[in-house]
Amino acid sequence: MHALALNNPQINEEPASESLTSNKSSFIEANSLPITLREIEETNIIPVFSKDNETTISHMEFIEATFGTAKDYFNGAKLLQPQIRVSHPIKGRTPEARNKAANDLQEHERTLYYERMAFTIEIPEISREINGNKLSLIIGGVKAYNEDNLFNKKGSAEHFKIFIGFQNKVCLNLCIFTDGLKEDLKVVSLAELGREIQKLIAGYDAQANLLIMEQLADNYITEQQFAQLIGRSKLYNYLPATEKKALPNFQFLDCHINAIASDYYSDRSFCRSSDGTINLWRLYNLFTGANRNSYIDKFLGRGLNASQFITSLNNAITHNEDFWFIQ
Repeated sequence: MHALALNNPQINEEPASESLTSNKSSFIEANSLPITLREIEETNIIPVFSKDNETTISHMEFIEATFGTAKDYFNGAKLLQPQIRVSHPIKGRTPEARNKAANDLQEHERTLYYERMAFTIEIPEISREINGNKLSLIIGGVKAYNEDNLFNKKGSAEHFKIFIGFQNKVCLNLCIFTDGLKEDLKVVSLAELGREIQKLIAGYDAQANLLIMEQLADNYITEQQFAQLIGRSKLYNYLPATEKKALPNFQFLDCHINAIASDYYSDRSFCRSSDGTINLWRLYNLFTGANRNSYIDKFLGRGLNASQFITSLNNAITHNEDFWFIQ
């Protein structure tokens, strides 16, 4: 395990082969497909701004900018090849094939790009063990073209989400905190995007986030409290707006809550103890595990919400304060 040195990294080991990937499993699952950088480069077209036919910042350029910025910042650290997921394919065809039936199209006559894309890049040398789980530093991003105004000209704002945090290698759940996420980044050039990625990395306080996660293992809730948490989580979305406004933000839907309830009993790594109690580190991982079934454009915000919610619960238990979800 390497000591963390995010503000002044001193990592001098030789980088491993860049053909390695983080893991065969995925950090997100819902409605998404795995894809390689080569596939994106060779088979996907690049959307353009319709008024001047100039290209947008492509998925490939976004990933390469993040990879290059991280590699420069960490000065020789081993970076694994990106793990990439895509969704919402936008299909088309070349002009000469406009009158063909779909099943008669030749491969060279088809066009494709994916409206939404998410990726992570792991830096395995920067890691920490928490409650028996190894966490590795990751950097990544999300691009959703539906957030851009492609009917404009080049130079219009393009929207990105970028993040840095830790990934639990037991389950590949992402641990994202406020200072590790820019959820609505707007840039007009690839150079500006690179500068924003560098600023995010430089400003990230890994030690503070790790300390928060380490403290979660010290507090527990009972089976009765867990049942109340599940019940009130389901009630939350039906509360009157005035009541909901006074409570902690909670972005998880019934499908996620059902998964958390199921995994409380069945998850091999994070289920309840024999007496029914569960520590908040395990509970946090039930939330981040359920978040893997969020759509690409929602999972970063929901992952941040998991960190904020469990941290608020931990603070309430530590200081013996009221917490509406568990009373």
